[in-house]
Amino acid sequence: MPSLETGLFISFEGIDGAGKSTHIAALAEAFRAAGRTVTLSREPGGTPLAEKLRTLVLNDAMDPLTEALLMFAARRDHITNVIAPALQRGEVVLCDRFTDATFAYQGGGRGFDMHVLQTLERWVQGHDVLDADHNQKLLQPNLTVWFDLAAEEAAKRLVGTRVPDKFEAQPVEFFRRVAQAYAGRLQAHPERFARIDAALPRDAVWLDVKQVFVAKGWLP
Repeated sequence: MPSLETGLFISFEGIDGAGKSTHIAALAEAFRAAGRTVTLSREPGGTPLAEKLRTLVLNDAMDPLTEALLMFAARRDHITNVIAPALQRGEVVLCDRFTDATFAYQGGGRGFDMHVLQTLERWVQGHDVLDADHNQKLLQPNLTVWFDLAAEEAAKRLVGTRVPDKFEAQPVEFFRRVAQAYAGRLQAHPERFARIDAALPRDAVWLDVKQVFVAKGWLP
């Protein structure tokens, strides 16, 4: 697989109800206005196969290991067929969730073994991924925008919005563990994360999001 250094890979994370999806489309338009080609995607999903796996993961009962394996199987297909080709073309890839979500939901929420998740991460994101010098590396986002919101507030926002999937239907304590796991990922990878206070009004959140990219020189 050729180098992926020419593109820009950005993931968006947060518990259900944090409002991250609201700002992804606006950010895509901002990048397009700046002359960049944008690929929008999501996880689990992003390819025909991964979308089928998404339906299984979000709706069918299964043990945590099966759930994690399906997540990473979908991710591998997504990387191979969408993310890596777009980055090789020099595009901006905006992805609604990536591997941090697996550590947060399966690791934090489900209490699944983080070491197993780390092994799967290396297998799926390190296979045939090369840096500019053609050395193997672990494919990670250039930036992860984490929409941080209290689990109780997120639950209020979700009431009555749609029929919940099996994750959205979890109790508040589950989302507290998910949020704690996201905080742990930020502490482990502070250079990659930008924390956004998702409790602010929508316009204020958007200004904070946009400022992150302006500060990095990625948007004018």
